[in-house]
Amino acid sequence: MSEQDRNKRTVTVLFFGAARDIVGQQEMKLELRATTAEASLQELLEKFPDLRRFGRSLLFAVNQEYAQPDREIKDGDELALFPPVSGGCAAPASTSGHDFFELTTGPIDIGAVARRVVLPECGATVTLDGYAREWTRGRRTSYLVYEAYVPMALKELERLECEAHERFEIAHIGIVHRTGRLEIGETSVVIAVSAPHRHSAFAACEWAIRELKRTVPIWKKEVFEDGEVWVEGETRDEGGRRKDEG
Repeated sequence: MSEQDRNKRTVTVLFFGAARDIVGQQEMKLELRATTAEASLQELLEKFPDLRRFGRSLLFAVNQEYAQPDREIKDGDELALFPPVSGGCAAPASTSGHDFFELTTGPIDIGAVARRVVLPECGATVTLDGYAREWTRGRRTSYLVYEAYVPMALKELERLECEAHERFEIAHIGIVHRTGRLEIGETSVVIAVSAPHRHSAFAACEWAIRELKRTVPIWKKEVFEDGEVWVEGETRDEGGRRKDEG
């Protein structure tokens, strides 16, 4: 066996959204020579050159975390490639006290989600209901399909929960996002925030939906009468983190 073969790493590679459509598979085992995330991405682009159409917007994760370019790749790692997220089988609920973040394939009860964050010490609860709209840029949508990289999505939602408490004077926050097929008018995501004062609840709720759409690996496919398209979100920098506005 050559030195090059001995140094190869066997990894699992996952593809999501439009990247999966290009490759034609969602998961595969591959042997890579690369030792870092940046080099691994380049090696995968050599194997699947059609992915280059995403340019610098293609995202790369290692073991369910956005990867810095110098992140070491080890034998048995799980790699994931996907276009910018557009969020906006059921996954187990994750909770921390009265905070919660969940993915579900079933209909979302907006009132039930809001009530879970209402406590006696809170003076206000703000609830955002995001639902499937019928018209997008002049095209009539028949239905939507949401897809998630479930374990990584739950980790990112947990991060949002922690950061929301650091940024805003809130009591509790709950986020429930639906996956699978949604008919027009059905709820795709609910965010409920409770706080002693309403301005903090409003600010946290607006921040949470913006960050969810930027960072949580959930993709939306819009299906029209004459075709379909994966909705791509905002791009990130070379380290995999989002590019801030302005």
